Amino acid sequence: MQSVLDDSRQRMKKALAALEHDFAKLRTGRATPSLVEDISVDYYGTPTPLKQIASISVPESRSLTIQPWDRGAFSAIEKAIMKSDLGLTPVNDGKIIRINIPPLTEERRKDLVKVAKKYTEDCRVAMRNIRRDANDQLKKLQKDKAITEDDLRTGQADIQKITDDLIAEADKALDAKEKEVMEL
Repeated sequence: MQSVLDDSRQRMKKALAALEHDFAKLRTGRATPSLVEDISVDYYGTPTPLKQIASISVPESRSLTIQPWDRGAFSAIEKAIMKSDLGLTPVNDGKIIRINIPPLTEERRKDLVKVAKKYTEDCRVAMRNIRRDANDQLKKLQKDKAITEDDLRTGQADIQKITDDLIAEADKALDAKEKEVMEL
């Protein structure tokens, strides 16, 4: 029974980590490498994440610099950034690509909050699915007479507590992201 609890806790924490990763990709007023590092660049016919073909740095709070390791990748990187739905405009000076991050409009901020809420709801759904799987595993253990009915109830209560705690953590992360996005 303990292995079922540990496994479900582990899987729920992975869902929470995925939520944090999704939040990192959301554009706020600040520049972060995670904003562009996963953009897929057509590098010699192969879709490659930007972080694998260039170094990305943050010289100031509102700008990014991208230094490709291969000079032939400049135009492909520029195209990929333009095609991404981030609304960023790259400036190529022959040595590095600069991206200035404009301040967000109120409307765009509200859209980003909606996206953050959607990510959080997806995380909650994933956690509920994990809870359901764990409860099914416990019922199977009880049916196979590996645990008693009292153990089943205790296990289900434990899984519910784990689920509630981690969903509360996801909600806290959403609140923090919402404040970050809405601050001027």
